[in-house]
Amino acid sequence: MSLYDDAVLVLKGYGDQSTPDDQSALREVYLEHLAAHPDGMWKPCEAGHLTGSALVIDPERGRVLLTLHKKLGMWLQMGGHCEAGDGTLAEVALREAREESGIETGLSLLPGGPVRLDRHPIPAPCNWHLDVQYAALAPAGAQAVISDESLDLRWFAYDEVAAVADASVVRLLEATRARL
Repeated sequence: MSLYDDAVLVLKGYGDQSTPDDQSALREVYLEHLAAHPDGMWKPCEAGHLTGSALVIDPERGRVLLTLHKKLGMWLQMGGHCEAGDGTLAEVALREAREESGIETGLSLLPGGPVRLDRHPIPAPCNWHLDVQYAALAPAGAQAVISDESLDLRWFAYDEVAAVADASVVRLLEATRARL
């Protein structure tokens, strides 16, 4: 199965009766985008492309790991573009979480598939990131190591996130905590 096919299946299976209407509508936007753009998984697609991200969470200590994004100067979850070796969206999110957190072993995605979808504009020549957001559970005693893509990497208590991150990260944390 191709990454594209996996993305379509993941998106078709995303959500249930408790899924907010905005997330259901966004799922349809993603599916329409992929139907119109066979290259919609990849960065060169100027109409926008899917990305995968993961909020690294340590529920035992009530904290999340955020990266200070080098280009944007914002505290965000780990995430990025699909690459040729990726077989699934879940693999994209987990690979990005490992690369950007420096936690090479023991990270595992929260069961149940994506936690949220988030569509946000990006500078030209591309127009949109259509982010499929997961949550990754940090292993006990995880030691984060800053990557080249980050200005900083830091653990934040749940109640500190709203003061440092934008609303999309706060919504992702809320949805993740609800899933826990």
